[in-house]
Amino acid sequence: MEIRVLQYFMAVARHENITKAAEELHLTQPTLSRQLSDLEDELGVQLLVRGKRKTQLTEAGLIFKARAQEILSLTEKTKEQFAKMDELVAGDIYIGAGETQAMACVAKVLAPLLSAHPVPSGQRQ
Repeated sequence: MEIRVLQYFMAVARHENITKAAEELHLTQPTLSRQLSDLEDELGVQLLVRGKRKTQLTEAGLIFKARAQEILSLTEKTKEQFAKMDELVAGDIYIGAGETQAMACVAKVLAPLLSAHPVPSGQRQ
């Protein structure tokens, strides 16, 4: 099962029409119909009831639609996360200083940072 085919299925579910979905996807109607038939064969269930003007989801189609939405959402979140990896900053900060009044100021400034980004237990030094 390919992500692309899940997107095809979702377009058909959204439009309730294979021809309109094919237009949106820039595919021919026979190509889209064949992809959906292959998906149904792969799953071993009928997902769609094809009518002349309207395509409806079967009970299995409704269940599959929910799963496809979850998978596509997770795929999108994964892409976004990896696209933002260059923006992530990680590492350790070490501050060496004597026990002076200045350390109280440093601790006060660092408290909100530690609250926002807690150190996992077992890693605090």
